[in-house]
This record gives sequence, structure tokens and C-alpha cells, in this order.
Amino acid sequence: MWTQRVHAWRERHLSERNFVALLALLVGVAAGLAAVLLKFLIGLIGHLVESTVHATQANWQYLVFPAVGILLSALYVRYLVRDNISHGVTRVLYAIALKKSRLKVKNMYASLVASSMTIGFGGSVGAEGPIVFTGAAIGSNLGRLFHLSPQTMMLLVGCGAAAGIAGIFKAPIAGVLFTIEVLMLDLTAKRAMPLILASVCGATVAYVFTGYNVEFFFSQSEPFFARRIPFVVLLGVFCGFVSLYFSSTVGAMESMFKRVTNARVRYVIGALTLSVLIFLLPPLYGEGYGAITHLLNGEVSEIFDNSLFYGYRDTVWCVLLFVFMLGAMKGLATAATNGAGGVGGTFAPSLYVGCMAGFFFAYLFNQTGIVSADMPLSIKNFALMGMAGVMAGVMHAPLMAIFLTAEMTGGYDLFLPLLIVSAISYGTSRMFTPYGIYARRLAQRGEVLTHEKDQSVLTLLSMDSVIETDFATVHPSMSLKQMVDIIAQSNRNLFPVTDKEGVLVGVVQLDDIRNIMFRPDLYRRIFVHQFMTETSYKVLKDTPMEQVMNAFEQSQAWNLPVVDTDGRYVGFVSKSKIFNAYRQMLQQYS
Repeated sequence: MWTQRVHAWRERHLSERNFVALLALLVGVAAGLAAVLLKFLIGLIGHLVESTVHATQANWQYLVFPAVGILLSALYVRYLVRDNISHGVTRVLYAIALKKSRLKVKNMYASLVASSMTIGFGGSVGAEGPIVFTGAAIGSNLGRLFHLSPQTMMLLVGCGAAAGIAGIFKAPIAGVLFTIEVLMLDLTAKRAMPLILASVCGATVAYVFTGYNVEFFFSQSEPFFARRIPFVVLLGVFCGFVSLYFSSTVGAMESMFKRVTNARVRYVIGALTLSVLIFLLPPLYGEGYGAITHLLNGEVSEIFDNSLFYGYRDTVWCVLLFVFMLGAMKGLATAATNGAGGVGGTFAPSLYVGCMAGFFFAYLFNQTGIVSADMPLSIKNFALMGMAGVMAGVMHAPLMAIFLTAEMTGGYDLFLPLLIVSAISYGTSRMFTPYGIYARRLAQRGEVLTHEKDQSVLTLLSMDSVIETDFATVHPSMSLKQMVDIIAQSNRNLFPVTDKEGVLVGVVQLDDIRNIMFRPDLYRRIFVHQFMTETSYKVLKDTPMEQVMNAFEQSQAWNLPVVDTDGRYVGFVSKSKIFNAYRQMLQQYS
């Protein structure tokens, strides 16, 4: 096989480190090309749709096109992909934690096709989640092709995700920081170079095909003064609470859609909600990058294009209300898109909400007279800072938010206020929730890696790898004589007691019957149900390892019985087995 020939050549000419660096480069180029293709498809479909709308009036097309895009995506996923590809970043986190970084081959293209239809036709989501999923799948499958170790597979998944972010935003530093803060991979000396290589390659491919320009054009025409720092601090707190609102809204809507079991009903509810919102508030259409660009350049009246409120674009309080509604409704629009069957991420929506929040904050202060009319707050600068602030709070990734905002806008002169807003917003959000929006879904089930080594290694461990099944089972009706015969043939001192259906009803420990097992006069008079002990602590077969360790700590036991959901006996899990597996896993992934 050709992969074996490649392995043989590599062993003769390349070290392991250089081979991984070469693979990282290939992953970076492939993920960068995928990002360019995704943006091209979204732009092409979006251009065809928007060519039918008129700037000075409401457009009925907004009631139809978003629903069409979601329908096409849902049909594609259901009948061609036949797999759940929503919440791309969350699925990458799950693959790293519990699937040994293995992603399916179709994940390399499925999200790309589905999200281009969803977003191009107006779905109010971002392309970043799908491109992270695509890039990570490219890295995973390249690693599987060469039968690489789980540790190297994890690194290549991170390389693909970093390159995807770098390619979609032209932000290589943010790509690396994304893998550290969001995917929570530790940046060691061994991992640093492949991640940097992949991220730089992804951004370079984007530059080659789309030009050396930033994602959002931003020109800082108004300087930042140190006396504005108190307002920057207030903006940070405000963005923290806005990020909590956004995350909570998306989470609540997702939970609501999960309770609707009928896919057609979900589609009707989600598509109708999205179409009405976009009809009333056209800037919610698609990723919303056009509205962000207008606010970053001070073109406030432009965001009223295509809407019912076009004639009120010069009214101060109408501007405030319109921007407030855009920020407040973006989370609903995002959740409705995904809930109806569309495919997209929450990355771009968090940037969008942040821009609206920063603009609203500065515009409100300027209109209320709190700030001197001669020296008003810069709505452009505060809109930019709001983007970093809300993203930091939503993703729990302050460093990525700072560098991403600076890289994709060129706003490096505002680095200090960006740092302040992001740090305070992250701290505010962290006080109320320990996880970002992507990790929260998995954290509720104990399936997410963190930078804490102990917790991460326990997450990587699976119950199947530590369950011991070589225990002889006994039944309550057995006599002491039968029990002694079983003990004579066993090398264990613990015996599970099960009923006729295999349900665990208790355990017998050798120490508990040592005083009677050598008394033949009791062999026919005493039965297992008389000396067995009930088990107050049991663990389910699919219990996360962190919860198993908590059960050990509470019970002070050395062995715990494992049962299925019906209470049937499966085996035992022991501290010694877990500790041995823990040491092996720590050596493998550290």
C-alpha cells in the first residue's frame, strides 16, 4: 500500500517531528482552500439573492429565501449526509475528548456544502463553526491515513481548526489562540510549530486567492484618549452581560427546539421565526458582515437599507431602537436557523452582537449628555471594542478575541482598550458560567477537555477500558456450600449477587464470611441472601470518569459495581485499574 511506502521513506529521510510539521503544512493548505471555497460559495449565493432586493423598501424575498436555504440544507443533511453536523466546534471538542480525535471522511465537505446554502440564502449564522469542523476533519483523516498516534491526531485536528479560522478571517495568530482557548489544547514546544505552520498556511492561501486585505475595513479616524478608560471599563462589564444574554438566549432556544421531536414542525417554527425577523430587521440576513462594516466606518444610516424603517434612518432614537433590536434578536435568529435544520456557527453572530453592543453603548452616552458634545465617544472605536468584548465573554477566549478583532480589522492602535474590554467582559461572564458557549453543552455531561491535566485525562478515559468482568456471580438462593465451592474456583475476594434477570441486588466480600465458611454444619442452613450486603453506590456503564471518581471519594470504596440502565450487573471498576489507565493516558497525551 502506498501509505506503507511513504512510511518507509519517511523513516529513512524524515524525523517524527519534521514529518508532523509537513503534515501540518498540508492540513493548513487544504483547510485554507476549504475556507476560500466556503466564502466563495456563500458570496455567490448571497449575491444572487441580494440582487433581487431594493434598498429603499421592505422586501418580501426575505420571507422566502432564508426558508429555502434552510430547507435545502436540511434535505442535504438528512438524505445525503445522514449524520448530525450541526454545532461544528462542539463536535470537534467531543471528538477530541471521547473519540480519539477521529472524525468521519464526509465531515471534510458536508458542513461546507450545507453551511454555504444556509448562509448564502440568509441563515443568520456564521461560517466559522463549519470551517473549523471541516479543517479538523481534514487533519483527523490525514492522521488516520498514516495511522498516527492519538496524540499526533489531536495535534492535526488542532492544526486543521487553526488553519480554518486563519483562512476564513485572515487571522493566523487568532487561529493558534483558538486551538488553545476554545479547543483547549495545551501549547507545548512540540505542538507550537505545527500549529503556527498550519495557521500561517491557511491565512496565506486566503491572501493568495482573495487579496491582502482585512475582513472588515476599519480606519481609525478618531484617536483614543486615556481619559476614556473608565468608559472602556464600563463597556467591558456591559459586554459581559450582553454575552451572557446571547449565550442564554441561544441555549434556551436550542433546548426548546430539542423538545420538538417532529422535524417538519421544527422546520416550520424555525424558518418562520427567521424569515419574519429578517423581514423586519434585514441586517440579520446572513452573517451580517455588511452591517458590521457600516458601523465600523460610521455609516449608520446604511444599516436601514432594505427595511420598513428606511424613512426613519436620521431619527436618533429610531437608530438606538433599531440597533438595540438587532443585537437583541441576533441570538434568536441564530438559534432559529440551526433549530430549523440549517448549518452554521455562533462565531460570527457573537461578533455581530458585539458590534451592535459597542455602538449602542457609545451612541447612547453621546445622546444623553453624559459625555461632552465637544468630545463624544467614538462610535466606531467602541463598536470595534464591543466585538472583542462580546466574543471574549461568549467564547471564554479573551486572547483570541483581542487578536482576532485586531487582525481582521487592522485596529492595532486600539490594542490597549481591546485588552481591557476583553478581559473585563470575560471576567464578568466567568463569574456566572465556567464554560464558553461551545464547551457548555459537553461540560454538562462531563465530556469536555480543560487545561487542568487531571480532569482532562479523566475525560479521555472511557469506562469500557477500566471495567473488569472476571468476577464470579452468585444468587441470593445459593447455600453457603455452593458459595464456598465458587470461592474455591475464583481468584477474587468480591462476588456480585444477581437475581434471575441479572439485576444486581448486593455483593458478598470474602472477609464478611471468613468466620463461617469453614463450618460445614452451616453449609446447608445459611444462604447468600442472609450474609450479602446491599450496594449503596453503583455507577452506570456510560458514567463519565470524573463522576466515577467522585463516587469513589464519597463511598470510600476500592471497588464499585457497574450496571446498565436497567440495573443489570456489568462488572466492577477499581481504583487500581483507573490509576494504571490514568498513568498510561497521561504518558500518551502529555
